[in-house]
Amino acid sequence: MVKTILIVDDAVSIRGLASMTLENSGYRVIEAHDGKDALEKLSREKVNMIITDLNMPNMDGIEFINHLKANSQYKFIPVVVLTKETEPGKKQQAQAAGAKAWIPKPFKPKTILGVVKKIIG
Repeated sequence: MVKTILIVDDAVSIRGLASMTLENSGYRVIEAHDGKDALEKLSREKVNMIITDLNMPNMDGIEFINHLKANSQYKFIPVVVLTKETEPGKKQQAQAAGAKAWIPKPFKPKTILGVVKKIIG
C-alpha cells in the first residue's frame, strides 16, 4: 500500500522539490500552503506522515502541530519540521508540540528521504 505524506509549506518551490523527491520514491504526496489549508485537506484525506514548515501565514507550524496533537483523529500522525528557522527555542517548541524530527532548509533530497523512511518506511 502506498503511503501518503502531507507537505505543508507556503513556498511553492519547497513543496515542489519535496513532492518530487518523495513521489519519485513511491510515496503519494498532498500539498498545503499553510496550517489552515492542511487541516482542511486532512479532513478529506488519510495521511501517514506530515512534513511542515514553521513560518507560514494564517496558521504557523507550531499552531498547526498543536491543533493536530489535540485532535484524537490526528494525534498519532508523525510530524517532521522542515524549516529555515534556526532559533533553538523554536526547535524546542516544535518538539514539545509533538514534532518527531527537524530538517533544516535548504535540504538535500536524500536527507528528507532518509527521515521519511526511518519514520514510516
